[in-house]
Amino acid sequence: MIILDVLMPKSALKKKIYRTDEFEVKNYSMTFLMVVAIAILYSSIAILSVPLVWLESGATGANIQTYHDAFWTLQMSASTIGFGDYYPVTLGGRSIVAVMFYVGVGIVGFIGAQIADRVLGFADTNVKNRELRKQNEDILEHNKILEQKLDALLKAVEARSANQA
Repeated sequence: MIILDVLMPKSALKKKIYRTDEFEVKNYSMTFLMVVAIAILYSSIAILSVPLVWLESGATGANIQTYHDAFWTLQMSASTIGFGDYYPVTLGGRSIVAVMFYVGVGIVGFIGAQIADRVLGFADTNVKNRELRKQNEDILEHNKILEQKLDALLKAVEARSANQA
């Protein structure tokens, strides 16, 4: 998200997009990530529909004749549903649908994981690990203080014993 840092330095919108924890780690808003993923998915579909309809229209046995047909085909291949009502017959068309399938599997999988995370409330292990690290640092610091106090107490006891002897 380096582009975001360059385009929006310290803006109010930027504060809604992510928050920074005490370790300066950016935690992006799930809503922001979903919007970006959906925008990338449908932008890819919209852009790739143009060459798909260009390659398929007029080909022998082709049933993808309009932009709408191409958009629907790519949307179905991205979601891995693929009803079979529209399908490419040219090598170029098949290549575009294959690319959209692989891109779509990743993006739709990400969107599904985000929804499952929100609905089921999976724990963010990165945040938990940072919290545990912080707790461990606090415990170690407390142990050092206790050791210093114990050393001072032992010195006082030894000094008292030496004075009594």
